[in-house]
Amino acid sequence: MKVKIILKFIALCSLNFALSQGYYPSPIDRDPLKWPFSDTSIWNTPIGSGAVYVNAHIESATAYGMTIDEDYIVMTPDAPMMNVYYSNAGWSTSRSRCDITGAKLISLPIPQDFIVSPTTWAGTTPNSGIAVLMPDKRTIHQNQPFAHCTEGGDATSQYIVADQDIYGAGITGIHGGSGLSAIGGTLRVGELTPTSGPIRHALKINLYGKKNLFYDATTRGFRWPATKSDSYASSNYYSLRTNPIVNACRMGALLALPATLNITSLALETEPAKILAKAFQDYGAYVVDDTAWDVYAILIEWGPDGRFKTDFQTNWGFSMSQSSKTHPWSRDMDKIFMNLHVVDNNTATSIGGGGSTRRAPMAPAFKTTEMVTLSKSSSINVMPTIVNDFITIKELEPNIEIKIYDITGSLILTKQLNSDKSINVSMLKNGIYCLQTNTTIVKFIKK
Repeated sequence: MKVKIILKFIALCSLNFALSQGYYPSPIDRDPLKWPFSDTSIWNTPIGSGAVYVNAHIESATAYGMTIDEDYIVMTPDAPMMNVYYSNAGWSTSRSRCDITGAKLISLPIPQDFIVSPTTWAGTTPNSGIAVLMPDKRTIHQNQPFAHCTEGGDATSQYIVADQDIYGAGITGIHGGSGLSAIGGTLRVGELTPTSGPIRHALKINLYGKKNLFYDATTRGFRWPATKSDSYASSNYYSLRTNPIVNACRMGALLALPATLNITSLALETEPAKILAKAFQDYGAYVVDDTAWDVYAILIEWGPDGRFKTDFQTNWGFSMSQSSKTHPWSRDMDKIFMNLHVVDNNTATSIGGGGSTRRAPMAPAFKTTEMVTLSKSSSINVMPTIVNDFITIKELEPNIEIKIYDITGSLILTKQLNSDKSINVSMLKNGIYCLQTNTTIVKFIKK
């Protein structure tokens, strides 16, 4: 237990060092409720060195500065069961989703004080996809459009899709335009704050289909991992396009800032935009729905754990939704979205474009380990993590340069590893150090 406590301290105290070196700090434990799905899921796989980029030529949104789309995420498997009944109100502006019009669909563990109604939701007829963790603590149920208008009352919805395993790939779900997940890729409560560090997963976005999504009879307007496009895609997508046609930009496309782009050249004005830009470059964002009006949208969480848009306002002092195109946040979103490229070789066998290296470490396992690493994919294993004289590197290919830094980021030692995979650190002062390869940082204690 003492070792684990010390290592958690190391992970926290070396955050600034890791960020300064371009690395992502990795938690000792990955909580599936906050960071779901397998490490090889599309939502957790960073973009690879083999990525092929095609400029999406996204057209500037004109109707609003920036918008949001809320995924309702309910991770309360022990809550009392709430009955969900059928409602055919859908996205009609003349009907009420609060009205039950059919039989019971399902019962779900949702707290009664989670109210989703016209008085609380964002927009007139939001997408309202919900992801609920069931009592078995691993099944994810999804339906849409969810409403729960009265505390103590029943809920309504219309469409249900196949369940997913929170420990599985988690690709598919209730997003109507794409068939993709309502939990994977969503910005969660606690992320994108001044102290939360980098975002460790792919994002989800909505684009205006009439200007930014391609359709033809062969592709039917979508690409993997999407399983569909909107029912109106054939007559709607690209119907107002003025920029060059980009066949690759379809529903389900993985869009990213290209690896060759220096993010500082965008001259972003707001701190949250700088964090998002890093995520757009390292993980990208999947197009999951049509905004249906001339705006961009980012998918964010709302649920019993909190509401992302409220926390964003508190943390940064301005709303994530901006009507004005001249607000600094709106200007930043224009710069990001209009520089997005399609990762054209993102496929089931080359997620994120594949390649020998990734722009960020893979997600850690769902368990506590005795070692804190920043890249599971590198298979580096350092023994021991509390050391007197020698560190032994296991399962690491030869001819690798090892660098050791102290926690201030100062380079202390450089060594080329060949057949000998032991490093003498007896000359180091007692303290906390970071051992770095080209893809990994491992923390150890010299005593």
